[in-house]
Amino acid sequence: MTEHRYADRVKGVEMSGIRKLFEAGGPDAINLGIGQPDFDTPDHIKMAAIGAIREGRTGYTPNAGILELREAICEKLARENRLACRPEQILVTAGGSEALHLVMEALVDPGDRVLFTDPGFVSYAALATIAGGKPEGVGLDATLHIDVERAKEQMDGARVFVLNSPANPTGAVESEESIRALVEYANDRKVTVVSDEVYEHFIYEKEHVSAARFGDDVITVNAASKTYAMTGWRVGYLAAPGDYIPEFLKVHQYAQACATSISQYAALAAYTGDQEPVARMRSEYRARRDLLYDGLTGLGFDFPRPEGAFYMFVPMGRTLIEKAVDAGVIIVPGSAFGSRAPEYARFSYATSRENLSRAVGRLGELMR
Repeated sequence: MTEHRYADRVKGVEMSGIRKLFEAGGPDAINLGIGQPDFDTPDHIKMAAIGAIREGRTGYTPNAGILELREAICEKLARENRLACRPEQILVTAGGSEALHLVMEALVDPGDRVLFTDPGFVSYAALATIAGGKPEGVGLDATLHIDVERAKEQMDGARVFVLNSPANPTGAVESEESIRALVEYANDRKVTVVSDEVYEHFIYEKEHVSAARFGDDVITVNAASKTYAMTGWRVGYLAAPGDYIPEFLKVHQYAQACATSISQYAALAAYTGDQEPVARMRSEYRARRDLLYDGLTGLGFDFPRPEGAFYMFVPMGRTLIEKAVDAGVIIVPGSAFGSRAPEYARFSYATSRENLSRAVGRLGELMR
């Protein structure tokens, strides 16, 4: 058999520990591993997509996305995030994942240091590596928030700092004071901040603060995926200073050409239409969070109550994590999110209350 050759930068990247669990477990497994809303896409969004198909809007769109959607995103950013953007500062992408990829490819040179929280979302290190950069984790404090002073110490000489609030996998929401301090320090040191805000609408006690309010060199990444239960539609965007967009477009137009036309019209309906479904989802996630948190702390686990997203990051030890997965409680080991939390596991509560109760009960049996 012929031995094929591969680029070293790709060979060194592991497959996502989350995706490995996508279809894990038997028929009685309770999958708390995937960060995917279990809600259906709201009807008015689906109808907009059907309308686009019927009207023949199925060809290529402008590389940056249809103007109507970019205008709607600008209005959303002004209304919800206190950010002033023009359509030419918006690039519509195939989900937030592509937006992150474009940023890394366009900004990171070989050997550039890319900072992100550890534990943190699995894509940051992998995308930095694929771009030729040097991924570097930033530690969290005992409450699973960013240790601001330690983060500052690491920023000198870095190229990019990825800020994720609300955070995956911890559910932590950073304060306005922390975000301001991180952005101002980064911009003073010529470090570009990439603010991943895909969970902004799922916050339960605190308020979301957009990093771009506090500095000029900030790129905001977001998507319709989580907010509107549109993960499979693959539509997101980035908002950035105008001079960045042509450089991102160079990568985007050759790799993707444009986000799917039909998904763009669906996203237009999402951002301009009824927002009540988002409020209903947020309310249900809060109820699920409380149910799971009470159940796990009732079993003796000690960890901060998540403030946002739909994840819990629970210290339970590697042996119990393995037992839980073997018993059909599918959770993601902390090692999937970096090197600093191997004893933790991420629970997703984007599933029914019945499943969450069953999972807690099954864990309780394992601990007897």
